[in-house]
Order: sequence, then C-alpha cells, then structure tokens
Amino acid sequence: MDVECSELSEGACEMSIRYKVADQFEIPEGTGQEFVVADKVIAIFHVDGDYYAMDGLCPHAGGPIGTGHLRGCIVTCPWHGWQFDVTTGESKLSRVIKSATFPLVRDAEGWWLELPDKSGASS
Repeated sequence: MDVECSELSEGACEMSIRYKVADQFEIPEGTGQEFVVADKVIAIFHVDGDYYAMDGLCPHAGGPIGTGHLRGCIVTCPWHGWQFDVTTGESKLSRVIKSATFPLVRDAEGWWLELPDKSGASS
C-alpha cells in the first residue's frame, strides 16, 4: 500500500492509496473479475487489451457487476439488467447515474489500484 497525492486545481491535493491487486492479471479478454480491495468489492474488466476498474456493486441494488455479461465495453448487471460503460462508469440508462471508476497502474512489481483516501488523515 502506497499513499499518493493527485494534483487538483490551484495546488490542491486529493490523497489516494495504492493497493497491489495482482502480480499479473489472468482475466480473459472480454470478461471481468471481482476483487476485494480494502474491504471494497472492485470489478476489473479486460477490454481491447486494456484493464478497467470500477465499483463492483451496481448502484441500483448492489448486484455483482464483475460477474455481469460484458459486450464491448458495456457490462450488464446480472440482477436487473442495468448497463454501464466500464471505461467511464456511465450508465446506459442515464448519464446522471454513474458507477465509480478507479485508476489501475502497472509497474515492475505488478498491478496497483488507486482508491481515494477516506481516512481524513493528511500528511
């Protein structure tokens, strides 16, 4: 786990924490997989050679987004059919509805997921 600061406007800083997710992903192209990171369910999808991470629980009723059907970059929640673009988190029903997305970073040590630091601590 690493703590980082992402610059916002006018020198402001939003803290994020990097969590190691995997040394290497073995998620087949065109599918997703669920991970638990810092007590949060995260869905990671493999689309066109890239990986995308989003909240693993559907904002509608908490369905398991990571186990949903993926077609292109659109995942369908298996519980009630809500659809989201895994690259942006936007709902196909309404742009107002959005699922949180999170940066994935790859380095020599593996794959890292960046989550906002909700602890309220500042350094």
